[in-house]
This record gives sequence, C-alpha cells and structure tokens, in this order.
Amino acid sequence: MRIKTISRSVDEFTRERSQDLQRVFHNFDPSLRPMEKAVEYQRALTAAKLEKIFARPFVGAMDGHRDGISCMAKNPNYLKGIFSASMDGDIRLWDIATRRTVCQFPGHRGAVRGLTVSTDGNVLVSCGTDCNVRLWSVPRPSLEDSDLSSEKSIEPSAVYTCKNALLAVDHQFEGDLFATAGAQLDIWNHNRSQPVQSFTSGSHSVISVRFNPGEPDILATSSGDNHISIYDIRMSSAARKILMRTKTNSIAWNPMEPMNFTAANEDGNCYSFDGRKNEEAKCVHKDHVSAVMDIDFSPTGREFVTGSYDRSVRIFPYNGGHSREIYHTKRMQRVFCVKYSSDATYVISGSDDTNLRLWKAKASEQLGVILPREQKKHEYNEAVKNRYKHLPEIKRIVRHRHLPKPIYKAKAESRAMNDAKRRKDERRKAHSAPGTVVTESHRTRRIIKEVE
Repeated sequence: MRIKTISRSVDEFTRERSQDLQRVFHNFDPSLRPMEKAVEYQRALTAAKLEKIFARPFVGAMDGHRDGISCMAKNPNYLKGIFSASMDGDIRLWDIATRRTVCQFPGHRGAVRGLTVSTDGNVLVSCGTDCNVRLWSVPRPSLEDSDLSSEKSIEPSAVYTCKNALLAVDHQFEGDLFATAGAQLDIWNHNRSQPVQSFTSGSHSVISVRFNPGEPDILATSSGDNHISIYDIRMSSAARKILMRTKTNSIAWNPMEPMNFTAANEDGNCYSFDGRKNEEAKCVHKDHVSAVMDIDFSPTGREFVTGSYDRSVRIFPYNGGHSREIYHTKRMQRVFCVKYSSDATYVISGSDDTNLRLWKAKASEQLGVILPREQKKHEYNEAVKNRYKHLPEIKRIVRHRHLPKPIYKAKAESRAMNDAKRRKDERRKAHSAPGTVVTESHRTRRIIKEVE
C-alpha cells in the first residue's frame, strides 16, 4: 500500500528576522475562492483612486535664462546633464539632480535654434540665427563635481560661418558628421570648416532635421513647403518625400523601431509613419488644440512626449491615438522644446517664460528607494488595473484629467466642428450616386501625395 505524505521544507517557512511576516502559501483553486473577481475589482478601483491621489508630476523648475527657451539637448553619456539654449543666445548646462547651472557657453549673438551632442558626449554643436555653427568641448569634470557654487564659462573650440540663418542641427548616432538645417541642408564634419555635402529643398527653408538611430546615413527633414523628406547622404537627392497639408515642426525616430518616425504637425496632431510605406500614416495622435512644436521619444520607444503652442505637455503611447497624460501649470507659456531623460524617468520642458520644468514621466510614481515589498505591491496594483481597465468606473477614473479652461473650450469647439463636418459628409454621401463620394480615412486625409 502506497501512502502519500505532505512534506515541506522548514527553510521555506522560517523567517530570517523576527520582524518579517510569516510566509503563507495560498491555494488558488477557483472553487475555493468564489469572490475572487469581486475582490480584485475592488482592489483595482482602489488602485485607480490612489493613483489620482498621489499624482504629483511637477518636480521643480530650473530658472536662469533671461529669454524664452528655444531648444534643448541631452548628453548620451551623463544621466543628469541637460543642455538648453534661449532666444538671446545663452547656452547652459544644467545638473538635473540639483537643478542648477553647471556652466555657460557664451558667444551667439542671436537666437540659438539648434543644439546637439556627439555620440561620445565630448562635443556640443550649436547653431542659430547669427549664421554661425559653434563647436564646444563638453567639460567632463563639471558633471562629476559636487561643488556647483560657481558657474564656469566655456569658449568654443571651432566656429563655422554660413551664408544664411540656421534653424536646426542634429548629430550622427555613429560617426563624426552632423547636419544643419536652414536655407539648405548641409552635412558637416568636425574637422572641416565647410560643408562636405549640401542638399537644396526648393525655395523654402528646412525647419528640422533628425538622423536615424539605426542607419547612420539616413536622416529626415521637414521644410516650410509642408514636405517631409527622407535623405540618404550617399545619394545626391532626397530618397522620398511626403507632401502634407500643413507644416511639420519637428520629427523624432523611434529608437527601438528605427524604421518608424513621428512628425509633430502644425494642425495639432502627430503622425506616425513607416519610412518604407509613406502613403498613409500608421497612427494619428490627437489631443492638442494648437500647433505641436516639439517631440521626443522615450528611450524605451513605447512612448513619446510633445510640447505644444497651447501651453501644455502631453505623453502619448507610440501606438495610441490619445494621450495618457497632460501636464500644465498656470505660469507655463508656449512650450517650444521637450525632452525625455535618458532613463525615461523624467520629462523636461522648455517654454516661452524662460523656465525649464522637470516632470515625472509617471505622475504618481514613488521617488527614492523602494523596498521589494513595495515594488511588488505597485506591480500588483498595475496588473489589476490593466485587467479591469475596460470597466466603466475604473475607465472613467483613469482617463479623467483636469484641463485648463482655454484648452477645455477649444476642445469642445473642435469637437462640435468635427461633428458638424461628419454629419455634412454623411448627408452628401447619402444623397449622391453610389461611388461618387469617397470617404477618406483619417490616416490619409492630411497627406496630399508621396513623391519618390
């Protein structure tokens, strides 16, 4: 006769310290837990409410500039360093941990419109409306030095002069080349005072430029004639062009999917494209009520942050049509530049009121050291919220955001106009011959044509 015995290790039930909780093993048999769904729903509801209670996204402001912030750049080698430039030509290196200026880079006599840092983090490139490109050596000891009582001034290591004002700059992810945007697109080398290659885009200026993180020789630009162009610097002309109905202010490549990019448009929407198939957008991201001025992807590639002329900052999922978060303050004016921190924990915004603002990427995230039990509790709350997020009460709590009055009124007006246009199109289609009225999808509505 065989007898089954229950054997358990004493080590699994022995507490390491007297303050530890007694370990208990649960039996998850559904027949023994008839109220499991009800209990978990209540826990999800409580977790959604607690997330709203502890939502404190604003960390602090970095004050020091005397004019509006025009552009920013982050150093790929230093987590707590951020560069910013203003419309009066002032360039500063900030320490995010202390929110103080480490050093300044004086020299520009006009608005600085572009900042970028080389891949090794040693060279800062700036350009502006004074037709100058300046190269600066980034001071390494300043970022590691704990004594920030005195601000240092750095002299440029090289100055290159152009014929026209420059509006943007970006550095190659792997290599010594960088590109400047202005009356034409110029490709520069660190060791040469003249462009090694130039591309003309017609009679309109190039507004923004961004190198591809996966292919060093490919870059995307947007111009004042509503074109989005993809260039290969090994060729003599643009490889592809997309003609939009409105102007594109900024472009960002997805760092985890380098074939995809998202364009921040003047009509208040962001459009995600597949660089290999540009006749329609992969996704249209709607929520801003005014022009989107800047865009930046999270290092994870799952989210991106946008800054808009409507004085708000929004965070979008890379494949979602609506934002999951909106940040705003009473004193924040038009947002011209936004950046994700290198660890995807913070968002930095630069606005027209001369301030840089530091936000948490997750509004209710707990800062500081988190114990293992606390981390498991946060993960469990997130899991039950995702499991029951489709239910009405939890969905209402998670989606609710307080909006500034101008944005709230503008959204209501835009919604009324869109509904009226939709009803008009439906009536025109119903009273026309079949096939004569074609309804355009929202993904192709703002695209006029693709030029190869």
